[in-house]
Amino acid sequence: MNLKKLLITVLLPLISLIGAGQVSKPQSAPGTLRAGIAKTDITPSIPVKLYGYASRKTYSEGIHDPLTARAVVFENSGKKIVLVSSDLGSYGSEVFPVMQKSIMEKFGIKESELFLSTIHSHSSPILSLDPETGDPNNIEYTRTLQQKLLNLIGEAMKNMKPVQTGAGTGSSPVGSNRREMRPDGSITLGRNPYGITDKEVLVLKVATPDGTPVGALYDYATHSTSLGGRNMLISGDVLGLSAQFVEKILGKEVVTPVFAGASGNIDPWFRVLPEFNNEPGWIPEPVLLGTLLGEEVVHVFRRINVMNPGGEISTGFATIECPRKKTEESKATTDKPQPATVPVNITVARIGEDVAFVGFNVEMLTEIGMKIKAASPFKHTFIITHCNGSSGYLAPPELYKEGGYEITATRFEIGSSDIVIGKALRMLYDL
Repeated sequence: MNLKKLLITVLLPLISLIGAGQVSKPQSAPGTLRAGIAKTDITPSIPVKLYGYASRKTYSEGIHDPLTARAVVFENSGKKIVLVSSDLGSYGSEVFPVMQKSIMEKFGIKESELFLSTIHSHSSPILSLDPETGDPNNIEYTRTLQQKLLNLIGEAMKNMKPVQTGAGTGSSPVGSNRREMRPDGSITLGRNPYGITDKEVLVLKVATPDGTPVGALYDYATHSTSLGGRNMLISGDVLGLSAQFVEKILGKEVVTPVFAGASGNIDPWFRVLPEFNNEPGWIPEPVLLGTLLGEEVVHVFRRINVMNPGGEISTGFATIECPRKKTEESKATTDKPQPATVPVNITVARIGEDVAFVGFNVEMLTEIGMKIKAASPFKHTFIITHCNGSSGYLAPPELYKEGGYEITATRFEIGSSDIVIGKALRMLYDL
């Protein structure tokens, strides 16, 4: 073969991909990377008690926007990653084991292959399966949800096809540090525009081999608490509304699983409002912020042109026991003493050499997530909180002396975050 023919043979496929807007990198591992993606409506059909604010005692009074669960299943050479994003507050330590067991048994997946997460919306149903402590309507909703999740994952697995992936990053001002200092030096929940925030918007684009997009996974660090305890309408709040916007813009064939990053001390810029403001000309704040975040996701998604047609999968799971805060131990009764430790579930997975997911069953403050991302061996690391259970707030040691809500609420002894960071990084490097 002469030089001219050789050049044509090598360059023609690349030129075709560039023309289609998809530049592919060489496949990084043997085997074909496949993915299936699906979504389902999980809006309650009956009034329910709402999650997140103890002041609310009555049932929900309507639906502002639908709640959705989205799932993506990656598979390569028999190894899987099952990522579920749901427009809910928390699966909790009671409900999660039941959901986890049913999913693992039905689909034969490992503990390390499941990321069952919520976006932490405080305008969604409380989940419960305990007839002694749970509301009957919420128990009914939770049982229905369990079957919907099984159907959702089953549909995603049925839709498996070869894919290519590419990642990109952007930035959004939607989240703000909420640890506001009062004149007397105490910390209250408010807005601290100068406080540390992780503004990164991390997007994973999933497309078929011909370049047709089918998924946009993204991660951003904020509470979904633009609405407060006086709101009685069902809503996905900021993160849920952002996903609805992205799907509307990118088209119905693109599913957008969204994940809450390390946001224990990050609230939306407009926070805990009493309702959706519908006065003429006004854009309700949750819609405004969700749209602003969603537009950045779309911008990043459309800039991702370098796609990887392969990617080896590996996963890991560990539960570590961190020391319980002494004040928590002192609250224990003689009849039911508190354990000396608090469990932290850490789930890790990777696709290829550039993308990793790390899930935590804690409400992690943003400084911790930023340290993990900065030290991760992967270029793009999705920090997924409210994932695979719930053990409450995890704060960095330097904030304990300041106090504030997160420090009062945490069950962890000072220094626990360093234990979690060290373990998570070891697990990421082991991948």
